[in-house]
Amino acid sequence: MLAAMADDRVGPGEGSRMLVQSAREYLEFDHALALRSPARALFIALESLSLSDGDGVLVSALAPRYYAQVLSELRLRPVFCDTAPGSACTDAALMGAALAREGGRCIVASHSLGFVPDMEAICGLGLPVIEDISQSYGGSYGGKPAGSLGQLVILGLEEQDMLTAGGGALLYAPKRREAGVLRGLEPLSEYSLPDLNAAMAAVQFKEAPRNLERRRAIAQVYLQAAQRTRHRQFQSAGEGEYNNYAFPLILETGMKDVKAYAKKKDIVVESAFDSRSLIGSVPEAAESVPEAWSLSLRTALFPLYPRLGSSETEKIAKLIMTLP
Repeated sequence: MLAAMADDRVGPGEGSRMLVQSAREYLEFDHALALRSPARALFIALESLSLSDGDGVLVSALAPRYYAQVLSELRLRPVFCDTAPGSACTDAALMGAALAREGGRCIVASHSLGFVPDMEAICGLGLPVIEDISQSYGGSYGGKPAGSLGQLVILGLEEQDMLTAGGGALLYAPKRREAGVLRGLEPLSEYSLPDLNAAMAAVQFKEAPRNLERRRAIAQVYLQAAQRTRHRQFQSAGEGEYNNYAFPLILETGMKDVKAYAKKKDIVVESAFDSRSLIGSVPEAAESVPEAWSLSLRTALFPLYPRLGSSETEKIAKLIMTLP
């Protein structure tokens, strides 16, 4: 990172190319693009599918808000899919129901809060699948790592993502056939990841195994505290292995009460989905996705970072244990 800062050129260059080469040690792909944002990655991925104006794109109602902007720019139609009860994920059955109801030409499978759905079943619907593992890096389903089954895969590197480079994304193709499409879509330098961000991302990849272990240890402390409350935890789908991206609770009391109580303890508790999710920004879709709408109002996130110390972890666990 210091070398990148000291270089006369900090824009896209050798650092981005080195990041792609380094990422191959951790991700199985044939070709990848290093881009300035997940929104640009989604735009390129959808554009590569040669969709027509008005075509439907199946998305989880809890997907990131920027999806709506990208779909609008491409004149595509979002088809909102509900989540399974007690889960942050949609699934093949719910997507199939939305497909039958509203039609659709492709799927963008986002892994909300890091939970990995049954991607094999989703791919079995027969539509092209773009897999978004920005929050689920390090997780898996049925022994298959997140990002191994989508035709194209987005790994966001934003502040709220599992790996962060202060901004950016990798868009990659696990298989050679889709890689050929990406090779024909090399972005302009204005859309490519700057070397400084690439250097930060390379560090994140190297630190990820240790950080995942630390997250797991902290989550275990929180879980023991949460089991003594009336609030509910999310369940991983089927054979999913969670990466502990976050520690969410489905509240049985009001969000405002919990936030106010946490603030008195000098702890910041956030709403997981509020205005940052599709459903939070498109409330008129609530009727077709009742489970996702309910979760968007009742899901709270508690601080979970690898660098939390023991005293901070215990303080947050005590807060969870005594929630109203």
